[in-house]
Amino acid sequence: MTLGGADDEVALLQAVADSVRWAVLEALSDRQLCVCDLQERVPVAGNLLSYHLKVLRETGLVVATRRGRWIDYALADDALARLGQALPGSRRAVRS
Repeated sequence: MTLGGADDEVALLQAVADSVRWAVLEALSDRQLCVCDLQERVPVAGNLLSYHLKVLRETGLVVATRRGRWIDYALADDALARLGQALPGSRRAVRS
């Protein structure tokens, strides 16, 4: 793999390397949550939580669904698989 080919994997791993985003992913591993519920579980300022949710959405790890005035967040169906595949050596392990 060339250095340029690793860009997506590195971006994905960088997204989860932040402690706030990790806490968001942990909270969403249980179930889908609205921002107000996430705010209770991840006690950071609202604008900071929004920023971290945006980063997770842009990497495709989290999906958002509008429910009236609320937005619910959930782990993407393929989030765990994509994270596993981003780790070095994972492609070799799958072939074995």
